[in-house]
Amino acid sequence: MKMTRAATSGGFALMLVLIIIMVLVVLAGGFALSMKVETRLAGNARDESEFQWLGRSGVELARFVLAESFRQNKPAALNQFWAGGPGDLSETNSPLASINLAENHLGEGVFSVRIIDQERKANINRADRMTLNRAIELVGLNVTDASTLLDSLEDWIDADDAAHLSGTESDYYLGLTPPYYAKNGLIDDITELLLVNGMTPELFWGPRASAHQDQLYRPQQVGRFNEDLPAFGTVGFADLFTAVSNGPININTASKEVLQLLPGVDEVVAQNIIRVRAGPDGTDGTEDDTPFQSLAMLSPAMVPGMVPEMAVEMQRLRLADVRSLTFHVVVDVRLGRVERRFNAFLGMRGAAGAEVLHFSWE
Repeated sequence: MKMTRAATSGGFALMLVLIIIMVLVVLAGGFALSMKVETRLAGNARDESEFQWLGRSGVELARFVLAESFRQNKPAALNQFWAGGPGDLSETNSPLASINLAENHLGEGVFSVRIIDQERKANINRADRMTLNRAIELVGLNVTDASTLLDSLEDWIDADDAAHLSGTESDYYLGLTPPYYAKNGLIDDITELLLVNGMTPELFWGPRASAHQDQLYRPQQVGRFNEDLPAFGTVGFADLFTAVSNGPININTASKEVLQLLPGVDEVVAQNIIRVRAGPDGTDGTEDDTPFQSLAMLSPAMVPGMVPEMAVEMQRLRLADVRSLTFHVVVDVRLGRVERRFNAFLGMRGAAGAEVLHFSWE
């Protein structure tokens, strides 16, 4: 049966209309998607500014808290407000009594602040061979591997290109994938240790190593992270050292392991130091804490097992103190369903208060 010319023309016209409709639908869908993307980008740009101001607001709150806490140049301790404690007498009767570090609402966002003093750890750039050897014992590294790590660490920091006996300079690192040079300078961030020959994630993070397997930058590591390799001890280098601090270890905030980096302090003496500062309830950061007011309190009468000459030596060499002057501020920000973390380092500058040394975000 032959189709008439009119029917044929009508069929073509219908197909043409359908094609035009499909093209219009595609164009409309593309335009709608483009507008949605543009709207989202505009929203992200607006949110980015909001996040920045919320993060900086958290840092400014930390600056205020630290300025008020140390207005009288008193020792730093874990029971104080900045450290998350209830606050001592001078703080509970000050403007700090009305301040809250958690869940602060500002505009449409919420931010929380944590302040961690850096003097609770030893400064890696000031650590001598004796201190590093005590750290090696605490992390549980054997003597053979320890010599490679310690010599390589000295080579990483010193200014020359001459390798120590078991050390490593740029000629080794340039053979890695990707290649890099030895720092030949002071360590700026403690995670630089992961680039030093002999350092492993297990040594650096300790028992927390597996939790950091996706965040590691390890040029010398071939293949995937070794989840089966156990940590050597109960702590890692990251628990013992910092690259940003005033230098001396604060005996009021340091952990038992960090205290053992001090000369003449073994595990028993370290536990006795913590027992004294923690007060009657034996728990740091509570109302009955009795922090050390000076290094003179490190006497055998106060801390059983302490050698008086060692306390004098700590003070003479500025190895220990009862104050903290450098602080790491962590600001967690929530805006709607999105969260972001900001980090800052603050340095106390006497009457000038806390100065921002570094500000960044994750």
